[in-house]
Amino acid sequence: MAAPQVHHLFHHPIADHSFSADRNTLAVARDNLVELYSTNAGKFALQDELRGHDKLVTGVDIAPNSGKVVTCSQDRNAYVWERSGDSWRPTLVLLRINRAATCVRWSPSETKFAVGSGARIAAVCYFEEENDWWVSKHLKKPLRSTVTSVAWHPNSVLLALGSADGHARVLSAFIKGVDERPQPSVWGERLPFNTVSGEFLNQTAGWVKSVAFSPSGDALAFASHDSTITVAYPAGEGQPPRAILNITTQVLPFADLLWISEGEIVCAGYDCEPFRFRGSAEGWALVGSLDLSAQGDHSNQREESALNMFRQMDLKGKSKDDTQLKTIHQNSISTLRDYSGSPDNVRQISTSGVDGRVVIWNL
Repeated sequence: MAAPQVHHLFHHPIADHSFSADRNTLAVARDNLVELYSTNAGKFALQDELRGHDKLVTGVDIAPNSGKVVTCSQDRNAYVWERSGDSWRPTLVLLRINRAATCVRWSPSETKFAVGSGARIAAVCYFEEENDWWVSKHLKKPLRSTVTSVAWHPNSVLLALGSADGHARVLSAFIKGVDERPQPSVWGERLPFNTVSGEFLNQTAGWVKSVAFSPSGDALAFASHDSTITVAYPAGEGQPPRAILNITTQVLPFADLLWISEGEIVCAGYDCEPFRFRGSAEGWALVGSLDLSAQGDHSNQREESALNMFRQMDLKGKSKDDTQLKTIHQNSISTLRDYSGSPDNVRQISTSGVDGRVVIWNL
């Protein structure tokens, strides 16, 4: 396996990142702005800055086909940025939320996007030609807490939502006049706006940190704050799920997850390294870490090394000032993105984290 590409952009946390379709532009959310980097010979160079938010930017996403950039922030606003000559022109989105926006993602059709919020609301936003602005419709029930993550089904109608009430839900975000009627699936046939197609509870009611549909859209995975991931396989409208599998791990909680094929998932979070899972409706298991430099640094070995460190400190009468982690990321990972390949056969992924690094991993 080729070594990962490590890009240390700055010494500030990266809340979210997104690459353009040609991978020549990287957008990273830093503080209250979004920085755009151009790539040249494997190096990132700061090209532009998107300024308009007053508070921390919590989400950024680049539409693969149109190249439009959508951002959201704790200032309760979202903007859609379009290229205009040598600059970027923002268009305000009428979110109508009274709490911070937490995440944002374009639908595969790129005709709309979804914004999660702390107001127990997910805003589904679409462009209104008559007034030349972006408006939103709210998904409210049965949400009972902050929406921490959103993910689109391949049909651009179903939307998965993870929230701090321990639930992962699949709701219909069908917009009349914008969407075409979706084909019947295991999630249902008739899908008017705000139809609940699936609702799954984490075993310990821990916060759901990330949700994602499988490449086919026939399975849903979500990561929770109790260091577990759950994979649900629905059986059809009105039917109990075919399987709900809960995978318990001994690592720190995951902050994000990504399907790299129909039978593989990569998760990453507070352990500062990405982990690979493999399985099917019959069962899932943790395969190992993508970070080869960190292998063998878990559980008992980790405890033993800590014991030896304190023993040496006691013998030598001095403390050991060593803050360098054995992992490539030096702090928790916040976002996972696919970098190359197809949805059902991802060959490379990218990660960003609190250490200000963007790392491209080979699978």
